[in-house]
Amino acid sequence: MNSKIALVTGGSRGLGRNAALALAAHGADVVVTYRSRADEADAVVRAIEALGRRALALPLDVADSASFAAFAAGLKTALADRFGRERFDWLLNNAGIGINATFAETTEAQFDELMKIQLKGPFFLTQALLPLIADGGRILNVSTGLTRFALPGFAAYAAMKGGVEVLTRYLARELGPRGIAVNTLAPGAIETDFGGGAVRDNPQMNAHIAAQTALGRVGLPDDIGGAVCALLSDDAGWINGQRVEASGGMFL
Repeated sequence: MNSKIALVTGGSRGLGRNAALALAAHGADVVVTYRSRADEADAVVRAIEALGRRALALPLDVADSASFAAFAAGLKTALADRFGRERFDWLLNNAGIGINATFAETTEAQFDELMKIQLKGPFFLTQALLPLIADGGRILNVSTGLTRFALPGFAAYAAMKGGVEVLTRYLARELGPRGIAVNTLAPGAIETDFGGGAVRDNPQMNAHIAAQTALGRVGLPDDIGGAVCALLSDDAGWINGQRVEASGGMFL
């Protein structure tokens, strides 16, 4: 992965942080975005630099599509100043939130928030960044196992991620002439602070998920960081337009 530059949205915490560190450990330079916690993002940058790679943190609110043009312009300048490059190689559309509400209780405000962050954001951010993605590059969109199996409380969230999976196939088709491969990574349940940290902190939920997983445990962030590296590597160059689930075999 030498000389590659990755952009990881939501890279200051959770799976995004782990993915950024994993990519750096495999030899990539990394740009991470954060919404509000500059201190967490700076800590990730320092950790990447400790691995001997270059890093940069930029603020970005993926719910604010009106800001994407300015973000792209700032990224273009940052790429030149920090990395001496005009383009970056890999885009990981990771930033997101989780809202747990039954279908009957989901509010329009919750639906709209999820749509802006989980579907509209990746759509128009990727569009704005297209001129900065190198030909032959790769885009990886993060989805969820909940698009394959249904658990009460995630109808709106999973519906948005289902849209991302369809979008992935269209991007793969339309960006193929530039040699850009586009895939979806769908994590299963992972022990992070996502959604309030229930999977990590609720022993009953954790045990239930582990019992329904072929490998007998709940996923860890390192499981996803490794999958990100694998799908962005040159070794996976012929994988395109695919949904790859990293869940340890949940609900098989």
